[in-house]
Formats: sequence, C-alpha cells, structure tokens
Amino acid sequence: MGWNSWNKFGCNVSETLIKATADAMVSSGMRAAGYQYVNIDDCWMSHDRNAAGQLVPDPVKFPDGMKALADYVHGKKLKLGIYSSAGTQTCAGYPASLDHETTDAQSFADWGIDYLKYDNCNNENRPAIER
Repeated sequence: MGWNSWNKFGCNVSETLIKATADAMVSSGMRAAGYQYVNIDDCWMSHDRNAAGQLVPDPVKFPDGMKALADYVHGKKLKLGIYSSAGTQTCAGYPASLDHETTDAQSFADWGIDYLKYDNCNNENRPAIER
C-alpha cells in the first residue's frame, strides 16, 4: 500500500511535499499499518532532457535531486515511487520514456527508486510489444 501525489496535488508536487508526506506516514501510524510507498506522480521532471538524454528533476521543485530524496524516504523505512509514461510525453506534457526506456530505467535505479508508475499517454499508437 502507499500514497500517490496525483489526486490531491496534481502537478503541484515538490521535494518538500514528498518529505512532509513521508514524515506524516510515519508519525500518523500509516507505515506501522502497512503503508510502504510514497509515490511521486507526473510533473516532477524538467521540460527538457539533459545533453546525455536523461530525465532531469525540476531544480525548483526538487532542488536536492531524486537520489537525496530517495535516501530521505528510505531513512524513514519507506519506499519511493516515481512516474513516467510509455509515450513521447507524459499525460501532463513532460518528457516521457518512449525510446528512452533503458536510459530512464538506469536513472531510476541510480536514484534508488523502488517503484515505477508507468502511464500510457502519447504512445504514438505504437503497439505495446514494440514499445
């Protein structure tokens, strides 16, 4: 079980929000009740990939980056989830993972991400097996 940012916060997601949520999940007893995941939904990334083709966390929303945030959440004995899409853009219009699957999976692993919510927006109508 876990918590996801989308239904309440939409694109208003940030490092501060995720840390506060992790803290609240511990202090409220949710972790003790079995909740494990704090999941960041859409809009966490910058609008452009870096020169190496990697997704980049929005530096205003996530100034310390995803690795530091994952370390914080893991320090609370919780797991961190993140969002992408099997398309050219996420549902909210940010860069997504189509044709960047290996690069993005490596970034998520390097950051210590435990869970991926993988949407299907803007998939160019390419068959799932091909993608």
